[in-house]
Amino acid sequence: MGRSPCCEKVGLKKGRWTVEEDVILTNYIKANGEGSWRSLPKNAGLLRCGKSCRLRWINYLRADLKRGNITPHEEETIVKLHTALRNRWSLIAAQLPGRTDNDIKNYWNSHLSGKIYSFSKTIKETKPTDLHALTTTVDNHQRKRKPGRTKRSAMKRQKLALM
Repeated sequence: MGRSPCCEKVGLKKGRWTVEEDVILTNYIKANGEGSWRSLPKNAGLLRCGKSCRLRWINYLRADLKRGNITPHEEETIVKLHTALRNRWSLIAAQLPGRTDNDIKNYWNSHLSGKIYSFSKTIKETKPTDLHALTTTVDNHQRKRKPGRTKRSAMKRQKLALM
């Protein structure tokens, strides 16, 4: 059974959006509102898939989007929410007005995950006497095992790492 395809793939434009297409999409949504993404490309005169139009609007063209660098306050919020929610980017984005889930995911993967990984690696290499000073600054998620992993499998991974 399954769901019917969103559009005919033949004859659709793929790749980068042009300024003219952005203007057409923005004007159409201002006049008719969001929604009905399947019929939007045909009604607006775009040779794009409805999904492509929806993603272009949500991630790039909306007026309420924030562009530019993520502030230190937003970064701190992302880290705290990621501790609680893990990779649920849309739930994290809901707490940061003007930021999309895609922006936050990309920022996490390109900036924050590396920082947190190197910080937790530093803690593992620290002598036990110095560890007490560092543990006060470490978030709980860096000390927890991932859900579904047992102590035994963690021990096996450690043995393999030593080989």
